[in-house]
Amino acid sequence: MTIAQLPYYYDGYERCSKRMDVISVLVIMLGIWIAVLTVLFIRMSAHYNALTKGTTAKTMQEVLTGLITKQEAHTKGLQTLERSLKEVETDGTLHLQRIGIVRFNPFSDTGGSQSFTIAILDGKDNGIIMTSLYARTGNRWYIKHIKAGSCMDVELSKEEQSAIKKAQPV
Repeated sequence: MTIAQLPYYYDGYERCSKRMDVISVLVIMLGIWIAVLTVLFIRMSAHYNALTKGTTAKTMQEVLTGLITKQEAHTKGLQTLERSLKEVETDGTLHLQRIGIVRFNPFSDTGGSQSFTIAILDGKDNGIIMTSLYARTGNRWYIKHIKAGSCMDVELSKEEQSAIKKAQPV
């Protein structure tokens, strides 16, 4: 080999070196890609094993079909419970919900506030007012029907109106 031939070999070495650099970069990228795929595969396998835990010889399709069937059944059950809850809430407005009581002295010849008025109402302010008037000669009871917070038949006394206003949730 002569000195004149030396640059030719040197150029070949540079070209070969550049090819090796490109191949090295590709090998590194391929290694990273394989590492990423390995991590994803391990995660997927762990998730699959968690899904099929406790099952024997079932395919993934059978397991997923079972899960979907259970989810649909739970959805139907939840819808049934929601309908039942709405019925109970609607029905509950018709039940006793508020009570208010006012004590008073209607007559000047009796001592103390031994008479009282009690309002018993539902969620729509329907119910009854019971008034007990105590006197020395006896005790009298009066009952009035209430619709939407007022009496349609007779006028309410100020004590009865106060009992309706003071009615608190039970």
